Amino acid sequence: MAVVLTARWVAREGEEARVRAYLEQLAGPSREEPGCLLYQPCQARDDPRSFLVFEMYADDDAVAAHGSSEHFRRLALEGAIPLLESRERVFYETVD
Repeated sequence: MAVVLTARWVAREGEEARVRAYLEQLAGPSREEPGCLLYQPCQARDDPRSFLVFEMYADDDAVAAHGSSEHFRRLALEGAIPLLESRERVFYETVD
């Protein structure tokens, strides 16, 4: 069983480019974390303010490690998230 997280972000009007830049910076270090199986940020084609981050981790410990990492704190918590109008997260487990 792996843990899947989808995060839907909606940028405040005019902040789309900054949010995208933070996600671009966050992707590389997140993918290198132990236990990260997939980390893929996406931007909606028809609404540039809408982002989806699709993440998959080996277990809950890997999810927790991501959330407490320096790069997540700096780029997401202190960088992108304050630029958002809304943020929704949903956790899943893979069905094998």
